Amino acid sequence: MTDHQAISAYHVSPESSLEMLSINEMQWLIEQAHGPQHELIRRCVLAILNSGSELDDAHEILNMYKDFDVKLSWQRRGIRFELINPPTDAFVDGEMILGMREHLSAVIRDLIYSPSLYETGHNKNLSEGRKITDFIFRFLRNAETVNPNRRPNLVVCWGGHSISDEEYQYTKRVGYEFGLRGLDICTGCGPGVMKGPMKGATISHAKHRNKDALYLGITEPGIIASEPPNPIVNHLVVMPDIEKRLEAFVRLSHAIVIFPGGAGTAEELLYMIGILLHPENQSVKLKVILTGPKSASGYFEQLDEFIGQTLGEQAKNYYEIVMDNPCLVAQKVKRSIEKVTAYRLEKNESFHFNWLLKVEPEWQQPFNPTHESMAKLNLSSDQPIHQLALNLRKAFSGIVAGNVKPDGVALVKQKGPFVLKGNHAIGESLDKLLKSFVAHHRMTLPTRQYKPCYRIQ
Repeated sequence: MTDHQAISAYHVSPESSLEMLSINEMQWLIEQAHGPQHELIRRCVLAILNSGSELDDAHEILNMYKDFDVKLSWQRRGIRFELINPPTDAFVDGEMILGMREHLSAVIRDLIYSPSLYETGHNKNLSEGRKITDFIFRFLRNAETVNPNRRPNLVVCWGGHSISDEEYQYTKRVGYEFGLRGLDICTGCGPGVMKGPMKGATISHAKHRNKDALYLGITEPGIIASEPPNPIVNHLVVMPDIEKRLEAFVRLSHAIVIFPGGAGTAEELLYMIGILLHPENQSVKLKVILTGPKSASGYFEQLDEFIGQTLGEQAKNYYEIVMDNPCLVAQKVKRSIEKVTAYRLEKNESFHFNWLLKVEPEWQQPFNPTHESMAKLNLSSDQPIHQLALNLRKAFSGIVAGNVKPDGVALVKQKGPFVLKGNHAIGESLDKLLKSFVAHHRMTLPTRQYKPCYRIQ
């Protein structure tokens, strides 16, 4: 990143999104953008303009660009963004880089415009699972993410933003194998595992002259400010919260591959296992593979042991571990997608949005990690397995918030670490896993010293 230099302002027009609006829609959009959500929009847009940055601290980014601001205005040919004192790296000879312009438009679309398409009263009472899933579908459809003209080939890749170089190179090798087989890639859109598979696939897609390759990034407001989208993402979606983000991942996916990571990766795995443990999802065809280089064997052994100790051996049946074999991973994923396609054809099910998947409302309601809500989590084995999986997922979600999300980081600074309470066996297993994440620099970038945002009681 170059040194920040004060400049006046750049005027930018939307790209891909928000290009066709009526005058009334533009005026409404401007009012909303300058209202209570303005600071959130400013943070997310600043993150977009820092795409490719090695920073994972939202406060550090904001402090570097205190005088940055974004305003919206309209002209008869469309909406216009005014960027005041933005990072100069976002521009080349006075013109904004096209990918960043697309992401900028996506942020405004998803923070303001997309939610407005759903009836306000209905949107405020999203208590029924059916309504929430319907909202997610409409949100994704408005973002042109649900595309019936694409064949089923979307691989969701989960994993950490703080990984070793060897692990990162491995994700590129797996992505390369995916691209050779014409598979599209979806990640959380940030650095590390969220970038590697996409970067690897760009080469193999280029070999096949595949100009329509999809590199889908799905994020949410609390994450994007700390993990700016990587430059390879060519389709960005900002879901309203982490729960809708997770559901979007699983309903869009045709296979899921999990690489090494930290608390966020554990949260994603627990979410997926908890969903698949539901009795109504026993027939769901969705391959979940855990993979990494040989050096990451210990990581997956610990994660596998943690799942067995907390959720039981049955839970381990919902994923497969394949070590140090990118080609085999891609072959298994391709075969699995063929089975998924055949199954959905048999059931007359949508190829691009998995309506058959049962997701209970409790899994869909946003969890706000505070000291009170974290302390109330039931982390004991005296409850149904799927309920324990839900509470463990929330615990990891709170740790992610305390690590990187601005509001969570601020809470921990103000009141100290979150306190997690559980019975001895689960607490001991959780503590062991988290300590291993810390020891192997999986909680933050290797250049930063990690201070735990949690304490296990």
